[in-house]
Amino acid sequence: MTPAIAWAVVCGAALGLGLWAIVSVTPRLSRPRLTDRVAPYVLDVSPGARELLARRPADPLPVLGFVFAPMVEGLRRGLGVLLGGPDATAHRLRQAGSTLTVERFRGRQLLWGTVGAGVGVLASIVAARATALPLVAQLGIVAIFAAGGVALRDYALQRAARARLARMASELPTVLEFLTLSLSAGEGILDATRRISRISQGELAAELGRAIADVNTGLPFAESLARVGRELDLPPFTRFVEQVVGALDRGTPIVEVLRAQAQDSRDDAKRQLLELAGKKEVAMLVPLVFLILPITVAFAIFPGILVLQTGL
Repeated sequence: MTPAIAWAVVCGAALGLGLWAIVSVTPRLSRPRLTDRVAPYVLDVSPGARELLARRPADPLPVLGFVFAPMVEGLRRGLGVLLGGPDATAHRLRQAGSTLTVERFRGRQLLWGTVGAGVGVLASIVAARATALPLVAQLGIVAIFAAGGVALRDYALQRAARARLARMASELPTVLEFLTLSLSAGEGILDATRRISRISQGELAAELGRAIADVNTGLPFAESLARVGRELDLPPFTRFVEQVVGALDRGTPIVEVLRAQAQDSRDDAKRQLLELAGKKEVAMLVPLVFLILPITVAFAIFPGILVLQTGL
């Protein structure tokens, strides 16, 4: 086979695959099915309808998806075994406020791993041209880059979860003070929480809005608030939830308790800031030693050197 024929085969296969994909996503001229017509109206009560409508933009090439679906599903299960169970990943996704499911997140990890493998192939080619590397070392470079891509996506999720929890912890004192003010004015705990979720813009207000949405569907307020506390697993918010649930069960006032907890949360934030400053003390010395101190010394010595030069 000549090189021209080989390139013709490759180009023909790519053209045929592209045309096949285009034809597969062409809309049908027949009448839509009953399930397709009803699905948009039952999204809030039917998980099957949500899955049906979410599959269209996420799967633009159904032919390729049908061909490679078993392999991708096996790789997702393998990632789940290596990186922990789906419960831990779902918990981190919930803390990060992501709408991705565990399966979609595993797919993103596979994509990042594929990109890392591509970068590893380029790096191995460059290294092989610079020095004579054995094939095992080249494969090891590709595997390291692929694993790095997968681990980087998981690290990005953990960092997003920690950042969102930190934002909610910083918003908690303000929310508690607002709740205390509303309760002192005679408003109920449910109405005060609804007011906060409606007029506030923070992450914690959005989580309280989820609890209010569950209450609107018929769940008790204490149960919905406790569920949000378990899902977030934020210790200050968990203490707030426990106090509110205990007060609702016993019928005791919680205004003074919430006011004290708001003050404790602010003291906690100050203590964490002091601890962070103590940890960054050495890093804070770097600009002092390498920037401010040399400039100070230069300002102190330069006039004397100038006087000596002009005097001589």
